[in-house]
Amino acid sequence: MNTNFDLNGLVRPNVAKLKPYSSARDEFQSTGTEMVFLDANENPFQTDVNRYPDPQQRTLKAELAKIKGVAQENILLGNGSDEVLDLIFRAFCEPKIDNVITLPPTYGMYAVLANINDVENREIELTPGFQPNISNILEVVDRNSKIIFLCSPNNPTGNSFSEEGVLDILENFSGLVVIDEAYIDFSKHPSWLKKLQTYPNLVITQTLSKAYGMAGIRLGICYASKEIIGVLNKIKPPYNVNELSQLRALKRITNMDEVKQEVAIILEERTRLFKALLDVKFIQKIFESDANFILIKVDDATKRYSEMLEMGIVIRNRTTQPLCENTLRLTVGTAAENDRLIKALKAIN
Repeated sequence: MNTNFDLNGLVRPNVAKLKPYSSARDEFQSTGTEMVFLDANENPFQTDVNRYPDPQQRTLKAELAKIKGVAQENILLGNGSDEVLDLIFRAFCEPKIDNVITLPPTYGMYAVLANINDVENREIELTPGFQPNISNILEVVDRNSKIIFLCSPNNPTGNSFSEEGVLDILENFSGLVVIDEAYIDFSKHPSWLKKLQTYPNLVITQTLSKAYGMAGIRLGICYASKEIIGVLNKIKPPYNVNELSQLRALKRITNMDEVKQEVAIILEERTRLFKALLDVKFIQKIFESDANFILIKVDDATKRYSEMLEMGIVIRNRTTQPLCENTLRLTVGTAAENDRLIKALKAIN
């Protein structure tokens, strides 16, 4: 437990005083009777999308709450995880004054959002084993350090951070610790959701883009204390998740057997792909993965990337990232796509 955490001291003063916009759909709760909606200046003719969506996505949150074992009041939904992350910056980081800490190599949007919000980004590289360097992280923390971002499983390395290291940060940092769990469904390690009630400074982000196969609808999820969620709700756009996305997401998450089956297939293919990569001559190292991708170190990443592109296969060159010189990131595809990838890799001299 972190006893030094003070949420009121973290919130930007203007946000703390802010009276949020109240949309037409925020001002009443349906009694279950048939309603005549003459409050929001909508077109009254039925097009299936002529009405504004539920600004709090109550039906979708109720289903997510059952699946994840958390209360609805601990959930905020956004237009992709990037909107959720941006809301966190805007709620807690004062431009030109506050700072955040990121651990490269990691998801690039943390740095982009820091720049957009004019917030200093203090970068502390992971160790050579791709784990947080706890002593270096805590050494750069000062009174204006508001957030530490932990991507676990990490992108682009694919590994999960040690429980001991994460707990060390949670217990010794008085700001927010945001754990990005975009790839958690592919990991052998449990989600940090079970620690949500223990650590008031813990914020967890997840997504429907990866395991749920819904990157196209842009739906991100934030789990945190009801107090933190309350702050974020004050500044989120009133209708940030559209009706079509809500309905499509609800349809998908109510069919969890299908989701789990697809995840199982991806994990089987990840194992098969890992074994096949051992026979590719120019691959110098294959990194263990808790995600739906594998990072490999090769002799010349730029050359190999171009060769694969010429063969009609798009992978990701990560060689410009810290600790990732001459690395390529391979997403696990279908069995047929992986067959084609393996064949192409083995055909290159």
